[in-house]
Amino acid sequence: MSSPDPQVRAARNQSTSSARPGARGPVVAVTGAASGVGALLTARLAASDEVRQVVAIDERRGGCEAAQWQILDVRDPAIAEKLRGADVVVHLALDLDLETDAAARTAYNVRGTQTVLTAAAAAGVHRVVLCTSAMVYGALPDNELPLSEDAELRATAEATGVGDLLEIERLARRAPRAHPGLNVTVVRPAVLVGGMDTALTRYFESPRLLVVAGSRPAWQFCHVDDLCSALEYAVLEKADGELAVGCDGWLEQEEVEELSGIRRMELPSAVALGAAARLHRIGLTPSPAGDLAYTMYPWVVSGSRLHDAGWRPKHTNEEVLAELLEEVSGRHTVAGRRLGRKDATAAGAAGATVALLGAAAVVRRARKARRRI
Repeated sequence: MSSPDPQVRAARNQSTSSARPGARGPVVAVTGAASGVGALLTARLAASDEVRQVVAIDERRGGCEAAQWQILDVRDPAIAEKLRGADVVVHLALDLDLETDAAARTAYNVRGTQTVLTAAAAAGVHRVVLCTSAMVYGALPDNELPLSEDAELRATAEATGVGDLLEIERLARRAPRAHPGLNVTVVRPAVLVGGMDTALTRYFESPRLLVVAGSRPAWQFCHVDDLCSALEYAVLEKADGELAVGCDGWLEQEEVEELSGIRRMELPSAVALGAAARLHRIGLTPSPAGDLAYTMYPWVVSGSRLHDAGWRPKHTNEEVLAELLEEVSGRHTVAGRRLGRKDATAAGAAGATVALLGAAAVVRRARKARRRI
């Protein structure tokens, strides 16, 4: 889970506490600890009086000086030896980058999770915490608002990275049967905001918010700080099982448009989905058509298990949306493809402010220009 340098710097600034050899609490290993959510969680746990020691695992050293660093690939079976003495493992070494080759991404995510689960069991770890996404519930027109943690996982593998997350969920269900004594907790955040670059955050970089006719969007966000606090709850066994996490409630599409000041462009379903599929197939956009479903139908979660355990989000949907809009200010995205300023200006001048149709128009013009040469 990647993030920009400012987040890593923030993690470094927070990571000033030393190890507490005599303190009570678990020894926690965090994979993917050098960047993104992993760096933030490592800093948080290292500063916690309820955690005895943090073992940070990544392919490079991060900025948390209070952690004990182990440098290796999570797919390396040697990780089992590095986990000896740990009580809990939080596995955050996932590649969900839009630009990564899909096959390579799946190979890394699935093999990494398999290796960590097997290694944790071999090392005597009693709990593994995995982080997937509320996207695994699927975005469907008949979804309840909100969904409970026990709702059926009805997503398909048609959206970016969701197939990997569904396989990780399957591994999580199988692990306690394959390794008796190993407990697995899965944390599923809503739309993650705070240095994230996903198809859903790029939705707000477009000059118009694409709305598919007849759809019923409902937007729920999750700030990375709230995700880290939820992961800490799981680490300290204050909550377990499947945990959905996000801001309380949700925003309707009309509220999002009013708060963002970005106008909508409404397209028929067949046009939007067909154009998205074609643009992805020819390599113009990183997002497959399946990503559109998550902007069309609700997949809001209740977070009831965390709430019952006493956890509460510190951010509201309105606050997180405002932070997201500030983050993406100045970026220009058409159909999920990030453009330079010159490209964005040309696209606008050509009337391509409609995300999908605009990108299609760019492709057609490029083809015509090549034929004229």
